[in-house]
Amino acid sequence: MRIVEYPSRNQWEELFKRTESTASANEAKVLEILSDVQSRRDAALIAYTRLFDQCELTSIRVTEKELFDAQNVVSLELKEAIQIAINNIERFHRAQHSSAALVETMPGVRCWRKSVGIEKVGLYIPGGSAPLFSTVLMLALPARIAGCKQVILCSPPDRNGNIHPAILYAANVCGVKDVFKVGGVQAIAAMRYGTETIPAVSKIFGPGNSWVTLAKQLIAKDGFPIDIPAGPSELAVFADATVPSSFVAADLLSQAEHGADSQVVLVATERIVIDDVLAEVELQLEQLPRKEIARASLKQSLAVLVNDDGEAIEFLNAYAPEHLILACADAAGLSDQVVNAGSVFLGAWSPESAGDYASGTNHTLPTNGHAMGWSGVSVDSFVRKITFQEITREGLHRIASTVEVMAEAEGLHAHKNAVTIRMNDLIQ
Repeated sequence: MRIVEYPSRNQWEELFKRTESTASANEAKVLEILSDVQSRRDAALIAYTRLFDQCELTSIRVTEKELFDAQNVVSLELKEAIQIAINNIERFHRAQHSSAALVETMPGVRCWRKSVGIEKVGLYIPGGSAPLFSTVLMLALPARIAGCKQVILCSPPDRNGNIHPAILYAANVCGVKDVFKVGGVQAIAAMRYGTETIPAVSKIFGPGNSWVTLAKQLIAKDGFPIDIPAGPSELAVFADATVPSSFVAADLLSQAEHGADSQVVLVATERIVIDDVLAEVELQLEQLPRKEIARASLKQSLAVLVNDDGEAIEFLNAYAPEHLILACADAAGLSDQVVNAGSVFLGAWSPESAGDYASGTNHTLPTNGHAMGWSGVSVDSFVRKITFQEITREGLHRIASTVEVMAEAEGLHAHKNAVTIRMNDLIQ
């Protein structure tokens, strides 16, 4: 990790630069795949699965038997862990489901807002070296709580035509039955446009590599809704000497092992804290199976020395990290000053990995500074907020002149007439 001591504020913007998440993807090729799937549908999906996954599929859909058989492969220990995670995630997300509140803005004018689940949603779950079955829980459970009628899940198969059993098991216990063996750009295209086998959805969720990320960005550019702008994982930690350096180092490495393009940032007010943490990072790094991935991530990561706690929080708010750990004595007090972060972890005993799996909060979060304007995935991500209003004769009488004056001032006379005609009817 590169150490930067007391950077001036005009240096911050340069320090905040992340790895471009779509750098390795080719926009022209992504557009070509999107268009091809739109035209050739299932035939294109099978061809791209053969090309990219080296897998010859006879059926895209995961069968009921495959979903059932996955439970025989997943260990009892993992099943129990998944169930605890489900309980916590459901408990936290059910609390977000608010009932409609009726407001009488003036006598005879009643307004309210109702949450309605998006009817069809698509979930993309990466496979590969780190099959993210935890992401199934983070997306499928809020979708179920929100009342989505159909949940489509796509995940890439291995060379034998199978999706990782933990992903299938998680999907099954979350009630997701429409699971398909499709990955990459072609999966995003299938859920966007629909094929003979995969239904088109109304919104797409889930992380992915640079190609998947670019595909989501391109369909969003055309007005199709996606969950959040997402890129490589990132973590910032503000640490002081009250928290063991081994804890902080483990947190930094837990995020660095996600991918070579992940970024971690350590912020401290004492150089000794930085030195101790980085020494511990080197010790722990050598024990990790994914150490080469983590090492590549650390090469583009930072340790920043600042003057005091206030400057640290100002720096972190300007960085707007996906994950923020306050590994310091006054974590609770400093947390009140945090305004830009995807998810915040307080104190020595709150590792970021707890939020990734089982504490209850959602791990699908904005990256690349988007936490300044975006929230992480929640039940609200899976609903539409529809407003309703009911106005009585007396209520319209009270509000009529206000609407007429404002409509006329905007030069929209048909708007005014919609009220005036009713008022004339009242008089007669």
